[in-house]
Amino acid sequence: MKLTPFHLAIPVADIEIANHFYMSILRCEKGRSSDSWTDFNLFGHQLVCHQVPSALSRPEHNPVDGHDVPVPHFGVVLEMDQWEALRDHLVENDVEFVIEPYIRFAGETGEQATMFLLDPSGNALEFKAFADIESELFKHE
Repeated sequence: MKLTPFHLAIPVADIEIANHFYMSILRCEKGRSSDSWTDFNLFGHQLVCHQVPSALSRPEHNPVDGHDVPVPHFGVVLEMDQWEALRDHLVENDVEFVIEPYIRFAGETGEQATMFLLDPSGNALEFKAFADIESELFKHE
């Protein structure tokens, strides 16, 4: 089955701050927009930030591989070279990580590079990569 882009709409507290983060920090291309929402190309997927008037709640956490993974979260599975380039860009821009970039499940089924961060509104994002995405992405023991 050919993968197709996902569409995800998320709440943000301030659309201008969100625009800056997604364009400057994550280097997303801006698409259609209004005063209260913006479409972004997030690595080939459609992410829409909608400004909402109420306060957003912070994510809960779930233990995975010795780390407190924020829930809910969303993100993209990248090619390893894309993941490394994004990691380097985020580090160079002093982005604060919820979970620093590392190799999860090292030496096990599902070994993957991963990192977690929050956008300015507290939405949790994960970016991950596999050395062999074809055999590891949906593999289980």
